[in-house]
Order: sequence, then C-alpha cells, then structure tokens
Amino acid sequence: MALGRRAPRVGLALGSGSARGWAHIGVLQVLREEGVQPDIVCGSSIGALVGAAYAAGELERFSEWVHTLGLREVFGFMDFNLAGGMLKGEKLIAFWRRNFADFNIEDAQLPFGAVATDLHSGAEVWLREGSIADAVRASIALPGLFTPMVQEGGRLLVDGGLVNPVPTSLARAMGADIVIGVDLSADILQRHMHPLAVVRKPEADAPEEGAAPPEPEPVKNGDWMGRLRFWNHANGKAPAPKLPSMLDVMMNSLNIMQMRIARSRMAGDPPEVVIAPRLGHLGQLDFHRAKEAIEEGRRAALASLPQLHQFMG
Repeated sequence: MALGRRAPRVGLALGSGSARGWAHIGVLQVLREEGVQPDIVCGSSIGALVGAAYAAGELERFSEWVHTLGLREVFGFMDFNLAGGMLKGEKLIAFWRRNFADFNIEDAQLPFGAVATDLHSGAEVWLREGSIADAVRASIALPGLFTPMVQEGGRLLVDGGLVNPVPTSLARAMGADIVIGVDLSADILQRHMHPLAVVRKPEADAPEEGAAPPEPEPVKNGDWMGRLRFWNHANGKAPAPKLPSMLDVMMNSLNIMQMRIARSRMAGDPPEVVIAPRLGHLGQLDFHRAKEAIEEGRRAALASLPQLHQFMG
C-alpha cells in the first residue's frame, strides 16, 4: 500500500531564560507574520509562560501587558517568603488566572506541554494535562527564587530548565516532525568576556632606558582600603575584585548550568531550526526590559527564516 504524503507537523520548543524569555514574543510575532503556524508548542520555565499565552490565543494581549512592566510593577509581583525560595509566586499566577486564562491543557487551542523537574528524584516531568496555570507555575519555579510547586501526592516540582532548557524532545514526543528551538542561552558567557587591549603610552611618558619604574604614591594612614591597594600595587599584586551579591552568584550559576545542559541536549537531539537571540546583556530579573528583549527576538527570528524555509518548502 502506497503511503500518502502529508504536511510536516511543526513544533515550537521555547527555552528557559527568565527575563530573556520575553524574546519569545518577538519570535512568535515574526513566525505569524511569515505565515508559519506551529502545530505544537511546548516550553521550559519562561518558555512555558509565553507558550501558554500563545496556546490560549492570548499572545497579543499578553505582549501589551509585558510592555507595561516597569520596576515598580515587577517588584509588586514579589511575594517574599522564608521557606523554599525567596518568592512564593502566588501573586504572579493569581494575576494570570484573573487576567488571561486558566483551563485544562487538553482544551487549549494548540497542543501544549511544559517541562518541570522533580526536586527529589531529578526526573524530567512533562506536564500535558490539568490546569495550564499550575503547569506554568511548576515550570517557572527557579530554585532559590520561587518555592517549589506541590503536586498531588506531595511531589515537589521546580524549574524545567534544570533538566531540559530547550525542550526539543517534548516537541518530538508530541508529534512534531520539524522542531523550531528557541535558545536563550547562546551568548551568556560572552557577557563576561572582553577582548584584551594593548594600550601604548606616548613616547614622552616612557621612562628612560634602565630607569626604575615610578613608585606608587602613598596614601593617607586613615584609608585602610587605600593602604591595601598600595601594598598590593607595590608588591605586584592586582587588587581583589569586588565580590558579587549572593543573588548574582546564584543567578549566574544557574545561567551557566542551563547553558551547558542546553548545549548537551541539543547536540544529542538538535532542533531542525535554532533561533538564538543575543541577550547575554540582560540579567535574570530584568523583566522591565521587555521592549529590547522582544526586538532581539524579532531580529533573531528574521535571521533564521532562510533556514526555516528550507524545511517548510
């Protein structure tokens, strides 16, 4: 029996990346403008949040709300907590339920799935049924920042980016033939890397041949930090760098971990098309900088169109 041809099913795998995830909105806008209609959408962490808005048919209204976020509005969603994480996350999800959509995933306009992580076993958990708001809440529960989501039976779920930052495998399991993966961690390391520059001093300032280098100017006795810098300089030691805050250490550590995991997972199961916005300059909590994240998402999506059209025919 001859097999009939069919149109390939397109799956969208929206990656984790906290505030950088607003770039997903720009990617989805470009795909719609180009007539590319995904048949399946799934997401990890912030990708699950934006993907849920898309699957619910609420992307434009969601985008309008995201553009209104300033520092005051972002801070207003922070419900501080003493156990399990800095924030409970209940304010954000309650806002989602009131203003967007909370329904069973099975009733979504598009097949939708979210990735979470079992805190006890480390297992990857695919959320494909039940409340879409609860699925999003579990997937965005970044360890140390949000408290874990408690499922029925007492299982604790945390951020899906810990195990599958760009959930290509979930999109394939849901039936996708072509997967478009949006990787938000592609240039994270470049944020901390700067090229070395050689600075040449004017000839007039150069010491005479054989002359000793000038001594550093001593500092006043009351300036103990200055004395330390003077001592280090006199002994050829660079001053100690300023240590980052505890939150910065935690966020940067998670960034590096998710970037390494994303590279490993995509090497073993690469998406057919990778869209990689360059957002290393944005911090994990820069949710008030939506405009530039969305614009970078649009730029990256437009750059990927030639590759996408090869698969779409």
